[in-house]
Amino acid sequence: MASTARAEKAPAKVNLTLRVLGRRADGYHELESLVAFAGVGDALTFAPGDALTLTVSGPTAPAAGDSADNLVLKAARALAERIAGLTLGRFALSKRLPVAAGLGGGSADAAAALRLLAHANGIALDDPRLMQAAQATGADVPVCLDPRPRLMRGVGDVLSAPLDLPRLFAVLINPGVAVSTREVFAGLNLPPAAPPVPAGPPAAPLAEIASGRNDLEQPAIELEPVIADVLSIINKLPGCRLARMSGSGATCFGLFETNAAATAAARTVRVGYPQWWVRATVLGAAQS
Repeated sequence: MASTARAEKAPAKVNLTLRVLGRRADGYHELESLVAFAGVGDALTFAPGDALTLTVSGPTAPAAGDSADNLVLKAARALAERIAGLTLGRFALSKRLPVAAGLGGGSADAAAALRLLAHANGIALDDPRLMQAAQATGADVPVCLDPRPRLMRGVGDVLSAPLDLPRLFAVLINPGVAVSTREVFAGLNLPPAAPPVPAGPPAAPLAEIASGRNDLEQPAIELEPVIADVLSIINKLPGCRLARMSGSGATCFGLFETNAAATAAARTVRVGYPQWWVRATVLGAAQS
């Protein structure tokens, strides 16, 4: 068993596409989403100890809420329920991603906690109990457990094998508003339905991105009109190939031909909107 402190990145999850296929009888929605991970995110460290604790710091920590409700602790407890004698300890989270932003920050943090506990306890990352704990923690945690591009279906519980997605140069922009996922889904006002989930990954992920959409964009814009402004600004940036919202918002992303174009675009937006959260990054698999 590892006894020293260890760190894990918790990369932002970006929904390149997001289709809402219908509302289930239990109130949840059937989704189909092409997911990639960014080179930016939170950071989590863990040191084995007698008690389970969490400290949260970093630029977006004040918006993260009470540490007692953090998904890091929920994930750790879920794993402890499934593995007798699991060694727990002290987590320290550096919160860098905006909160309630459509980037799966809390889910990425929880997944990082599960990876850290697995390492500390000599548990293989493909141990099914890790996935069970991820599913018990939150809908987006399973896809964050092994952060590589995938097609996510169902309520986040049906994952494709990792996809061969080329690196995508991107800018992420959050205008500083928090969006309630529950309210965004409520805005869809879909009738109850449980359509069959299509089988198999997309044949051409890049084509899927270009022809895809995010069905949550419009209800999110109705709640926070500034999202439409962000998308308009991204579309007008030199070299922008595509602009779209991630998840339930309010973070939007733009895809660019080159890293230099994405970096220049991020610089332009920071100058014009210094109060916004803006990052140039690369989307694909999580980067070590």
